[in-house]
Amino acid sequence: MEEKIYTDYFYDPNGFDTQDAAYKPLKQYPCAPSPLNIPALLQPDKETASDVYYTVTAQAGEVQLVPGPKTKTWGYNAPLLGKFLVFKRGQHTHITLRNELPELTTFHWHGADVPGPITDGGCHAPVYPHQERKIDFTLEQPACFMWLHAHPCPLTAEQVYKGLATGVIVRDDVEAQLPFPRNYGVDDIPLVLQDRNFTADNQWDYQRDYDPDGVLGETPLINGTVNPYFDVTTQRVRLRILNGSNRREWRLHFSDDTVMTQIGSDGGIMPAPVKMTKLMLACAERAEVIIDFGHHQPGDTVTLYSDDTPILEFRIHDYAPDHTVLPDHLVDIPAYHVTPGTPVRKFTLDGTDDKVMINGKKFNMTRIDERQQLNTTEYWEITNTNSCHNGMGHPFHVHSTQFEIVSRNGHAPNPNEHGLKDTVQVNPQETVRLKVHFTCPGVFMYHCHIIEHEDGGMMGQIEVFDPEHPRTYELMNMKTLVDALATERGVKPEEVWMPDMEGHGGCTM
Repeated sequence: MEEKIYTDYFYDPNGFDTQDAAYKPLKQYPCAPSPLNIPALLQPDKETASDVYYTVTAQAGEVQLVPGPKTKTWGYNAPLLGKFLVFKRGQHTHITLRNELPELTTFHWHGADVPGPITDGGCHAPVYPHQERKIDFTLEQPACFMWLHAHPCPLTAEQVYKGLATGVIVRDDVEAQLPFPRNYGVDDIPLVLQDRNFTADNQWDYQRDYDPDGVLGETPLINGTVNPYFDVTTQRVRLRILNGSNRREWRLHFSDDTVMTQIGSDGGIMPAPVKMTKLMLACAERAEVIIDFGHHQPGDTVTLYSDDTPILEFRIHDYAPDHTVLPDHLVDIPAYHVTPGTPVRKFTLDGTDDKVMINGKKFNMTRIDERQQLNTTEYWEITNTNSCHNGMGHPFHVHSTQFEIVSRNGHAPNPNEHGLKDTVQVNPQETVRLKVHFTCPGVFMYHCHIIEHEDGGMMGQIEVFDPEHPRTYELMNMKTLVDALATERGVKPEEVWMPDMEGHGGCTM
């Protein structure tokens, strides 16, 4: 039987971000190619058989990204983006979160099933300048590719734009037995996809570029590299791809339609591989794919594109033949059954620009919008109320869970959506049904991951409660946040610039 190879994007073109009047296509920057930056792995401060200790520092720096002046940036244990972390399933992880930035930030473990709100690192867990916070957790979830990013609502978009985003690789014994490339930096390569605009003196001016529907940069950066190339020295290469952009969707394909075999999504390895020539990732989505360059010769160049713009050259060198065949079945994923008697929980994603809301409400930091019992499984239905003619797709993300996509408008989900996910693109006039299960208690956010949308109020909070161990949470309020920022920036509270959310008067200059 001939293998199925998908040759079209799975998403509805009516939901592409190109539908927005303010859309900016990518443009190749006019400078010489550079080797793709491969983020270093952060080394533990200490490690035993059962425990590991890290220090993660948010810091400012500057980087030579394009010819001319260096660009001022932020990063984790690095001037831009950051060193990647590696967690082992079942190992107790201790992290010291240190802030060496001039303003408060938070450390959100996107994709991690950890308690909230403090360990999860959303808006209620600020770390103030020159201070630190200690957290610890044990991950009991499958091997996957997660990420760490700032989440101090409503400053998330600006801090991510400045560079506060890095990768997290979770390993386990099941993934280790699969025939995947896993020599990091050689045949196991992370790709953090982002886009930026440069000023005349090579800086990133977020407030100049601000758009309530999401900031789009014209220059693609891959792992913080402009016009990158990668030297291929093995026949098979595993790409761990993260859409780390504020707003942009990435529609990926190779110059010669080389096949990508997707083996993983947000929550880890998928039950079965899926072959395709086109892959689209909405904001915050991840995909792991294997590329087989066996039909190329040394000296060939294969280029990865997003739409019509080249973003990464693969330069083929000598490689040893590799006849590895992936099995038809890769892993089993948890089979959660919906708890009897639980109603379908419904959400609407409403509006665009500064009118974005969930269920007709803007986010309020001290309001709990929903409650779900720990270790129960519910159906959630997410409906995008935007028009098909001038609306937008909204990537819906839920903290501290990996859900299963059950259906799209009553039909089967896309072929590469049969694994675990924490972010799902919901197209205009579409209803997506999810199966949601929480294993950690706490207060967690759910929101659109167009980051300007979440900063603008397209976000809510759910309390995951354990009836046997009830808790009360002290939630940070907007006044505390604004007063802290005013002090840090040396301005009056009413002069603090930030997007509009409930409880704050909106953008001021």
